[in-house]
Amino acid sequence: MSKQLSARPEAVDLDAAATALIVVDMQNGYCSPGGYFSHLGVDLAPTQKVIPAISRLVSVARSAGIQVIWLQNGWDPELKEAGGPHSVNQRKGNSLKLMRSRPDLAGKLLTRGGWDYELVKELKPEPDDLVVPKPRYSGFAGTALDSLLRSRRIDTLLVCGVATNVCVESTIRDAFFREYFPILVRDACYQAGPEFCQQATIYNVEQFFGWSSTVDDVAQALASSIAA
Repeated sequence: MSKQLSARPEAVDLDAAATALIVVDMQNGYCSPGGYFSHLGVDLAPTQKVIPAISRLVSVARSAGIQVIWLQNGWDPELKEAGGPHSVNQRKGNSLKLMRSRPDLAGKLLTRGGWDYELVKELKPEPDDLVVPKPRYSGFAGTALDSLLRSRRIDTLLVCGVATNVCVESTIRDAFFREYFPILVRDACYQAGPEFCQQATIYNVEQFFGWSSTVDDVAQALASSIAA
């Protein structure tokens, strides 16, 4: 049964059975002191608000029967998934460049099996959740995400996580191109870079690729589903 979700630029219908919550890259590398973003100089202060916001959003989604999907960005220890020597990902991927310039970090940043790759301790998948590893910014690039969603008849995506202007926005754009209805939960994500990067993504999503809402609005829209 559809509920009305307060969103920008206009309200949207939200059917829990046809909705997934996509949590993007809430990993130590992006969120914890000593991780990849720390080495890159990204301000991690927003995580103090975003991690609790995502924890609440995940709880609300599970209670309403919404499928929760966790994305994890990174590569195998041999970096085969990162691309060959002429890959644009190798040229532009900051974690890959950092590991090449800092031998002490080689094999440590966003590398599957390591601490940097793991989800933060406050956010843990449950048995009914799905975990999708991804080797590029978008959750759809080189992954089974599209198949997992379509096989569950899901067409609406609540999207949160990090970084708003990189992996979150890339995933939302690709969702739009694949005919999904993406909704950015704007207070459950944070940007890599100045605050205007966050606002630019919110603008892009609201104007061109989907809608934006808040954790409170999602919780209110799903309250009757949870009560039932």
